[in-house]
Amino acid sequence: MKSFIIVSDSHRNRAALDNLDGVFAECDYIVHLGDLSTDGGYIRNKYPDKTIVINGNCDLDKMGDDEKVVEVEGVKIFMCHGHTYGVKQALFHLAEEAKSAGCSIALYGHTHCAKVDEIDGVKLINPGNLSRYSSNSYCYLAVHNGKATEVIVNI
Repeated sequence: MKSFIIVSDSHRNRAALDNLDGVFAECDYIVHLGDLSTDGGYIRNKYPDKTIVINGNCDLDKMGDDEKVVEVEGVKIFMCHGHTYGVKQALFHLAEEAKSAGCSIALYGHTHCAKVDEIDGVKLINPGNLSRYSSNSYCYLAVHNGKATEVIVNI
C-alpha cells in the first residue's frame, strides 16, 4: 500500500503546512495542487524525495508541472490545478482528459471546496484548501493492488 497526502490552494499559509508535518512525514507521497507552487516548493525542501508540485493559476514562479500523470500500485492518477478545465463550472472536461490519459483518478484544486465525484469511471478528488480565509482540509489517498480509497480530512 502507498499513501498520499494531497493539499491545494494554501496561498502562503505556511502555518497550515507546518501543522501537517506529522502526516507529511508518515505518507509515501505529498501532492500540492497549486496556488501557490512556492508553498509546494517549501514542502519539497523538507521532503524532496516524495513531493509532487503542480502549478496553479496564481503561480507565476512555476515551481512544478502544469499537469502530471503517475502510476502507483496499478492506479493511474492525473494531477492538475483544474483552472484550465473549467472546474468551477463543470467537471466533465477534467474527467474526459483524465480518461484519455488512461487514469481512473483525477486530482484537482482551484475551487477551494473539498469534493469527491465520479464521472464516466473517473474519480475526481478535490482536497479543498489550506488558505487563511476559510475552513481547511486535505485528502488522504491510499492505493493498493489497483484500488484506491480517499478520505477528506477537515482540520
